[in-house]
Amino acid sequence: MNDVQKQALLKVVRETIKSCLCGEAIGIPKSDDPALNEHCGCFVTLKNGDRLRGCIGQFVSEVPLIELVSDMAVSSSTKDPRFFNDAITVAETEQLDIEISVLSPLKYTDDPLSLRLGVDGIYIKKGFASGCFLPQVATETGWSSEEFLSQCCAHKAGLGARAWEDEETEVYLFTADVFGASFKEISSV
Repeated sequence: MNDVQKQALLKVVRETIKSCLCGEAIGIPKSDDPALNEHCGCFVTLKNGDRLRGCIGQFVSEVPLIELVSDMAVSSSTKDPRFFNDAITVAETEQLDIEISVLSPLKYTDDPLSLRLGVDGIYIKKGFASGCFLPQVATETGWSSEEFLSQCCAHKAGLGARAWEDEETEVYLFTADVFGASFKEISSV
């Protein structure tokens, strides 16, 4: 994605969150740009300083990226279950940092340790349990490949830490185009 496309998506997130938290109607964003109309997954992450305030996404989408980004902005700001008792307020929005991760398709791997730390994200699934980490989590935490996989199993999927080694466990890799800005840096014009 080029800088103009990234800015357009960041503006959609900003305006969607602002409208949502103020109780205003949220319009469906549109664009003539083919890249913004692709059907791919994305995550929207919200932080206040180093403190996570919301992170929700989807791996696949039946709607254009520009619409999915808006939907994930609503979900990240109001529907992340980790923050039901500590919801983002209108007053807090100016302190938020927005990060968008536009995802590649998932790719199954039979060699989980082949993941490239800081480049590949992981999606782990066993039965009805699943969990994921975006690529940037490995960089932010300083984890090794084994720690990255084990932490995802134990803390995201609710599995045993070494479940990624089980034959019944499916491990998928994906990459992400990650970009962001502070809420107040994004133009509302």
